[in-house]
Amino acid sequence: MINLISVLLGIVGLVIAIIGLFPFLGWLNWIVLPIAVIGLLIGIVAKYSTGRTLNTIVLLIAIIRLIIGYGMI
Repeated sequence: MINLISVLLGIVGLVIAIIGLFPFLGWLNWIVLPIAVIGLLIGIVAKYSTGRTLNTIVLLIAIIRLIIGYGMI
């Protein structure tokens, strides 16, 4: 059950992160960061590593996109 919550948070974060890849929507990645971190923390407690892995990937996508866009664009 805890892993399911983590995976759902990861999916929500991934959808927002994909939308944030478009030009001028990079600020959405600032919303993704807390969602992915909360999902990652919940995934650490879970028995399986699916949620942990998904949230780590989402977190990396958001951070790389923010670095490329200088935090805003």
